[in-house]
Amino acid sequence: MGKTYDMLADGRRRAALGGDVVIGFMEDHGREPTRRMAEGLETVPRREMTYRGARFTEMDLDAVLARHPEVALVDELAHTNVPGSRNAKRWQDIDELLRAGVHVVSTVNIQHLESLNEVVENITGVVQRETVPDEVVRRADQIELVDLSAQALRRRMEYGDIYPRHKVADALTHYFREGNLTALRELALLWVADRVEEALQRYRGEQGIQTPWATRERVVVALSGGAEGTTLIRRGNRIAQRGAGGELLAIHVRRDDGLREAPSETIARQRALVERLGGTFELVTSDDPAAAVLEFARGVNATQLVIGASRRGRVKSLLAGKGVGTSIVEGSGDYLDVYIVTHEEAAHGRL
Repeated sequence: MGKTYDMLADGRRRAALGGDVVIGFMEDHGREPTRRMAEGLETVPRREMTYRGARFTEMDLDAVLARHPEVALVDELAHTNVPGSRNAKRWQDIDELLRAGVHVVSTVNIQHLESLNEVVENITGVVQRETVPDEVVRRADQIELVDLSAQALRRRMEYGDIYPRHKVADALTHYFREGNLTALRELALLWVADRVEEALQRYRGEQGIQTPWATRERVVVALSGGAEGTTLIRRGNRIAQRGAGGELLAIHVRRDDGLREAPSETIARQRALVERLGGTFELVTSDDPAAAVLEFARGVNATQLVIGASRRGRVKSLLAGKGVGTSIVEGSGDYLDVYIVTHEEAAHGRL
């Protein structure tokens, strides 16, 4: 079953445990299993409205507020209300319920998230007119993914469980092609995985946990500002891509004293490359580059750290003491793997 069915099932579980649950708005789309799941739950009557001579029904926000249940089930978060409603969007109605102290269980399709609007259009060729700001969904106390493989969803369509049978053939050859559904499923999995990661980072911060947890590959590339940076970035990106959901981050440390400053145009080019590869770039200022890199890597829960081989010759290293790379390796500890990448610039180190 789908997200509306799961929302109703959640409402029934809450009600069975003694919770005060009502259906504020539910769209059954003519599906008998969904209608049966709603049986036994109190439903607040809809508000009838007229717009341009046509009759519509919307959630009666005032009636739900007056009823003031413990939990309201409100379907279709991204829905656009009929003109003349108090709020333009249903998520704004839900905001009012939340401010009044009513807990809300709602539903949304991944294609309706604002940040994914253009991506979804590129995949499906369909412009989504109804969207909801990502921040609205991110504020939820809990996000549950209702997942189904592309093949299983297409079988449900063929059985007439989703659309009337006369619409099935057209839907299966257009929007509901297997490739489209697989891509949308991946978007949903990745978006929810990012929210889980955010929750994990909050927990680690609240608990004061410093040890990296390798829940996903997170690769930090340390950039000195030299020409070798491009090589390091591409190597780091390949490492990040080895596992699903790998993340690329780059850091450049600018010294407090302003000495040995890297050319700004080089850093700008490297930053642009990181961003083209889907990574993020961090610029920090410190008089201890090695400590700054390690602090950043631990702060983002990095699993891998990529640095360039030293450009200093052996004699210079003996005279000047440990370099940044050596300090990073020695300070990396047991939970952070350090990759030292050779490059053309290192080969030119002089005695």
